Amino acid sequence: MNQKNHTVKEVKPGSIAGEMGIAPGDRILAINDTELEDIFDYQFLIQDDYIEVLAEKPDGEQWLLEIDKEPDEDLGIVFENGLMDEYRRCRNKCIFCFIDQMPKGMRDTLYFKDDDSRLSFLQGNYVTLTNMSDHDIERICRYRLSPINISFQTMNPELRCRMLNNRFAGEALKKVDTLYAAGIRMNGQIVLCKGINDGEELHYSIRELMKYLPELESVSVVPVGLSRHRQGLYPLEPFTGADAREVLELIHRYQALCMESYGVHFVHASDEWYLLAGEELPEAERYDGYLQLENGVGMLRLFLDEFAEALAERRAKEDAAAREKLCRELSIATGRLAYPYLKRMCRQITEAYPQVEIHLYAIINHFFGEQITVSGLLTGGDIRDQLLGKELGGELLLPENVLRSGEDVFLDDLTTADLEKALQVPLNIVKSSGYEFLEAVLGGGSGKR
Repeated sequence: MNQKNHTVKEVKPGSIAGEMGIAPGDRILAINDTELEDIFDYQFLIQDDYIEVLAEKPDGEQWLLEIDKEPDEDLGIVFENGLMDEYRRCRNKCIFCFIDQMPKGMRDTLYFKDDDSRLSFLQGNYVTLTNMSDHDIERICRYRLSPINISFQTMNPELRCRMLNNRFAGEALKKVDTLYAAGIRMNGQIVLCKGINDGEELHYSIRELMKYLPELESVSVVPVGLSRHRQGLYPLEPFTGADAREVLELIHRYQALCMESYGVHFVHASDEWYLLAGEELPEAERYDGYLQLENGVGMLRLFLDEFAEALAERRAKEDAAAREKLCRELSIATGRLAYPYLKRMCRQITEAYPQVEIHLYAIINHFFGEQITVSGLLTGGDIRDQLLGKELGGELLLPENVLRSGEDVFLDDLTTADLEKALQVPLNIVKSSGYEFLEAVLGGGSGKR
């Protein structure tokens, strides 16, 4: 039987699995006489109201469990490997790959290039389709898995082969036709590289991608990220403010066309384009429900609107005397991308709460290079070095995306404890929400002076 990672890590209390005697260390071999490939087989096969589960105990004894349950009722099993299979490594050598631009000596996990379609459904990752077999596509259609996030880069097959350095990259685009015919919802991404897939190539790609509406719900256009560690890599140039304005003009033109024809804006520019162009962010309605927040599309607009709503609600509940009484001093560190907007929000806070003092710092990314302006790629070392000796008040607020998910480690392996010790100030890691941001600034009592 399958020797993959189908080992039970945890059984939830009061669950069906617990009642049936399944315990940590057991392995789930098959359901309804079907050998399990990964988590999607498992989730699909347990949907019936009657199932037969073949489990193996650590001593090799096998149990065939007959289970009657409610349709869609979970068994209560948590596996050691959430995917129940090995992660699939990317086979491409993209000219814009950010992992190739990482300095040496970092932890191994940061160099792993995934191109696993299953992580698209589980975590929202983008995939190139080059690592997917006909069997993978068939399973997606059979299980009705949606949405899948696809890195298109270009709809020109020959250019796509060159950009991905994979001779099958152009042919892989045909898999989109199968997904479209099966009604699988999709979101797309184009990493724009100056002089390569912009200009007329971007025109062509957007026109071709519009043919997949409405199953293809959105397409984001993001500028290539260029670190200072590009020695020996394909020569790529950064976009200028004038370039950004041209890109936005093109995208806005297609947004108007798509809105008129399909009732959605469809193609979206990531926030970096607006800051680089010196243009205001679009209003919330232009983002079609924020389908690509994790790709930096509309994140700042949502943050601003949430903050404005939270501030208005709080001011409506408090009288002037209460606002005068609130006394705090704190500091905030962020990337250069969000800095102008946070500065505007901090000014609104201090105008409403005159006894609140905020020290706001834009951290320059020396580790990856000054062209990297997002907070999610800041390192603990850059934050530490640039804040040493600065006024920090009673606590330092940092956005949660500077840390590894669920951990207290920065990209350069510095920990939150290391940073607190170096700066002699408590850290407050703030979720990516305008409501949470205002609460972190105003809530929690008086800061130290």
